[in-house]
Amino acid sequence: MSLRTLVKLYRVARGGEKVERAWGLVREAAKYSHNEPYWEFLKENFGVRAEEIKDALRFLEEAGELEIKRSVDGKRLYVSTLKDIRENPVRLDRWLSISKKPPAR
Repeated sequence: MSLRTLVKLYRVARGGEKVERAWGLVREAAKYSHNEPYWEFLKENFGVRAEEIKDALRFLEEAGELEIKRSVDGKRLYVSTLKDIRENPVRLDRWLSISKKPPAR
């Protein structure tokens, strides 16, 4: 599915479906995270604005699904977060699923 279509599906989704759509959008966007300059690449090739991807990342962070990396001065590092998702998809997903479970006795 194209990135533009995923953005549209994310915008209209509600509830638990919105989390799934946001993850789909973020994972697809992460595939292109090594292209520089990243935000211009997305706009030229897919017609996707930076705010649309950032909105999905912020939504997932608010839902407790992921943590956006931050610089020393507190600014959010969106592209670095996407690169980490791309490079470590299994580890990150496994960590997220483990962190939701109650501690073992």
